[in-house]
Amino acid sequence: MKHILITGGAGYIGSLLTSELLRLGSRVSVLDSLLFGGEAIVPFLHHPNFHFVKTDVTEPRAVKDALKDDWQKPDAVIHLAAIVGFPACQAVGKQVAWKYNVDSTKMVYEQAVDLGVERFVFASTYSNYGLSPDGKPVTEESPLNPQSLYAETKIAAEEFLLSQKDSPTAPLLFRFATLYGLSPRTRFDLIVNQFVLEAFTKRVLIIYQRGYSRSFVHIRDVARGVIMGLEAEQSKIRGQIFNLGTDNGNYSKDDIVALVRKRMPEVEIEYKDLTFGGDMRDITVSFAKIKSMLGFDTTLDVDDGIRELLFALKTGLIQNPTDARYRNAQFIVQ
Repeated sequence: MKHILITGGAGYIGSLLTSELLRLGSRVSVLDSLLFGGEAIVPFLHHPNFHFVKTDVTEPRAVKDALKDDWQKPDAVIHLAAIVGFPACQAVGKQVAWKYNVDSTKMVYEQAVDLGVERFVFASTYSNYGLSPDGKPVTEESPLNPQSLYAETKIAAEEFLLSQKDSPTAPLLFRFATLYGLSPRTRFDLIVNQFVLEAFTKRVLIIYQRGYSRSFVHIRDVARGVIMGLEAEQSKIRGQIFNLGTDNGNYSKDDIVALVRKRMPEVEIEYKDLTFGGDMRDITVSFAKIKSMLGFDTTLDVDDGIRELLFALKTGLIQNPTDARYRNAQFIVQ
C-alpha cells in the first residue's frame, strides 16, 4: 500500500486528489493550514488510510513533524500548497508570495529527500509561458515569459526542482491548464466556474480581454493526470515537465461565453476594456508530450463542467457560492 503525502490537501485540487487516492487504496497524509476551511476533507477523517495535520508548510519541519509514527515514510509527496493565482499573489505582495511559493517548496523538497521519498510532484502553471510571441502552441521547451508575480514564483520553484533532477527524490513538474469543474472545495474564481456563477446569479457576463485564448482542463482529469505521474516508471518522469491538459481544451473567451450561453441562452454579454498589471496570458498550449510519454488524455470537456456546475447551483448543492471560501482572491479579471 503506497503512502502519499499531499500539502494543501484540503484545497480545490488536493481534496479531490485525496478522495481518488483513498478510493484506489493508498494511504494519504494531508497537510494544510485550512486557510479556506476544512469542510472538504471532513468525510475522510474516519477513513483508516487517512491522516490529517493542520500545519504551515513554511515551517522548517512541517513535513517531518506531521508524519504518524506507525506509518511508513511517504512514497511520494504532492506539493500543492501555495498562494495560487496572480490576484492572490498581488494581494499578499512579493515577500509573502515568495515565502509560500518558492522557499516552502525548497523546504518541503529537502524534507522529502531526508525522508527517502522516491518522487516529488510539483503543481506549476501554464501561466509561466505568458504570451506566445509567434502565435504557435507553446510546448514544454518554449521560452518562459511570466506576466505576473505568481508565474515568477512558480518559475523560481521549478528552477530549483530541476536543479535536483539527479537527487534520489525524483522531481516531476506539471504545468496545469486553467482548471474548472466541481471538487469537494470548489473555487469560483476560475474563468469557467466564475462565468457559470455570474451567468446563473446575475444573468449577465462582463468580459475583459475579449478574444484572449487560454487552455482549460477539468479538475477530475487533473487528478487523473497526477495519479498517472505517480504510477509511471521513475525513468519516465524524473526531472520532466508536462503541460497537463488537452489540445481540445484551447479556447478563446468568446468560445467559453458561447458554451455558457448554450446552457443559458438568456444571459446578456457586456465587453469592457481594462488595463491592469496582471496575468495577460494569451496562448495556445500543446499537450503532445504528456499524451505520448504518459498516455494521458482527458475524459471531460468544458460543456461537461458547465453542466455539472449549473446542476450544483440549481439544486442548492452549493448554497452560498459567493462566499469567500470559494475563491482564493476577491478580484479576478474575466
